[in-house]
Amino acid sequence: MFPKLEEINERPKPFEFYTASELWTDEHTSEQMLAFHLNENIDVASRKAAFIDQSVDWIVSRFGVSNDTRVADFGCGPGLYAARLARKQAKVTGIDFSERSIQYAVEDAERNGLSIRYVNTDYLSFETEDRFDLVLMIMCDFCALSPRQRKQMLGNFHKLLKPSGYVLLDVYSLASFEQREEIAKYELNLLDRFWSPNKYYGFLNTFKYEKEKVVLDKYTIVEADHLRTVYNWLQYFDPDEINMEFVESGFKVDEFYSDVSGSTFDAKAGEFAVVARKP
Repeated sequence: MFPKLEEINERPKPFEFYTASELWTDEHTSEQMLAFHLNENIDVASRKAAFIDQSVDWIVSRFGVSNDTRVADFGCGPGLYAARLARKQAKVTGIDFSERSIQYAVEDAERNGLSIRYVNTDYLSFETEDRFDLVLMIMCDFCALSPRQRKQMLGNFHKLLKPSGYVLLDVYSLASFEQREEIAKYELNLLDRFWSPNKYYGFLNTFKYEKEKVVLDKYTIVEADHLRTVYNWLQYFDPDEINMEFVESGFKVDEFYSDVSGSTFDAKAGEFAVVARKP
């Protein structure tokens, strides 16, 4: 028992383990995540509906979205942005790891007569012959990737964009990093049965990595016949750091905003948005 508790509370190296599939492809947790996506009144898996409406209106205006605009929405979930942009006449491709979310998005598009291409795959390995005017990665998905994965992702974006095409994504700020605290928590059915429909004991260890500006929420879920660990990594940025990553991948950063609705940049805000262009 003691060695197992030691393992549960062990601090790994930054981004040492990657377990995205545990969250997005598991039958139970993917159902929970879809429910969060579709709850229009909370900011958990997606923004609130009113914010998404405001954000899409700004995106259409900022990037001149029309019926000639090709948009790739990475981490599209159930299509909340994709569907709205399709209604603005954009030609949208949505990419997501979650089969459940993609299935919902496809059915929603069919119900509403929207022509949207949805692809169920890990967006790190997404390939297509299509080239896009605008790439989106919204809800701070970029922060969940390791430095190597981020470099790969930006390289993919650069390849997929047309000349003068844009990337819009949002990230967590250093102001948000300062608000995070290390904790160790143990609870029966942690997060109200989010991790399993069966009885389980859940451990949450939150680790902060000051030098790297990374936070890990490490969840260990112990069921009667099964133990699993999920690593939820988040990288936090300042504008200079994110600018450097884009420049190294061949982009020019045009502007920073406080969010993906075009709010004026505020260094004290918990997140910020980046608009970068492929020359």
